[in-house]
Amino acid sequence: MRFAAPLPLASGARLADYALVYETYGTLNAARSNAVLVCHALNASHHVAGTHAGQPKSEGWWDNLIGPGKPLDTDRFFVIGVNNPGSCFGSTGPMHVDPATGRPYGADFPVVTVEDWVDAQARLLDALGIDRLAAVIGGSLGGMQALSWAMRHPARLAHCLAIATAPNLSAQNIAFNEVARRAITTDPEFHGGHYYAHATVPRRGLRVARMLGHITYLSDDAMDAKFGRAYVDGAPAYSTQRIEFEIESYLRYQGDKFSEYFDANTYLLITRALDYFDPARAHGGDLAAAFAAATAKFQLVSFTTDWRFSPARSREIVKALVDAKRDVSYAEIAAPHGHDAFLLDDARYHALLRARFGQIAKEVSA
Repeated sequence: MRFAAPLPLASGARLADYALVYETYGTLNAARSNAVLVCHALNASHHVAGTHAGQPKSEGWWDNLIGPGKPLDTDRFFVIGVNNPGSCFGSTGPMHVDPATGRPYGADFPVVTVEDWVDAQARLLDALGIDRLAAVIGGSLGGMQALSWAMRHPARLAHCLAIATAPNLSAQNIAFNEVARRAITTDPEFHGGHYYAHATVPRRGLRVARMLGHITYLSDDAMDAKFGRAYVDGAPAYSTQRIEFEIESYLRYQGDKFSEYFDANTYLLITRALDYFDPARAHGGDLAAAFAAATAKFQLVSFTTDWRFSPARSREIVKALVDAKRDVSYAEIAAPHGHDAFLLDDARYHALLRARFGQIAKEVSA
């Protein structure tokens, strides 16, 4: 969907004549009250469930959660997945033409924030004729968007489900993002972010960025259980250059795959949006004050082995909501998978969300 009216951004810039790509699942009821917005994380998109016709490998990134009879049941809810501005999956991003210059934006695409994405999503809902959402849900960076929805547009959602997320990034997390960005920007094929004009792709930088990121998504236990210290060829080859361990092979594979489909400028933009998210900053560091206007009912979920966005960070959000006298529930799931647990099948986790969405469905039909 194309939007002619410019989108004001937190940076002071404006995104003009932009498009948002989205998908919907299920049917919007007559009262237009059963819509659920799903916010995507770093490398995901609007394609949250199902498979594209003729593309068997295009399964939605949250397909185990969303669909007929699943915890977020599309027989009961109208589910919306939106691709955010700056992404590389169809919505206006760095690879698109800047109407002011007639050339691809490249590195000149304006820096976007979580709040900018939420405001863009709100405009899409306006165009779809949806005044109020039954719920907003997201994990990781998507969870930050869900929280921002509750703060920026409190009258427009009934429930906020924020999973494996944080009220801001720690210095360590910002450091991980910076190392990943430096891997990209120092790639000789980056060309200052204008690699489209040179018909190149900074694949080496993207590979390293993805390898680093993937390490942080897994727990030590999960990595050890899956790979341990197993050698690719069963024994050391005594080389500093070739792949020796299975974990090395796995990371190389993940990096290679990622570099074939993800855009480097998009990676820079999205990791910087992660860095900037800090709603308490505008309130003198008081997170409870940031939630003062929120009216949604909150569900926070964390996973015990998630060290990227640890349970302690979710508990910070819970405490702020309690201090602000908001309605909040919290679940800490003992799962071995690390940060990626929010994307995986876990019976307790899915049972929790199924029960929560069951309650929301009753409210919608009341």
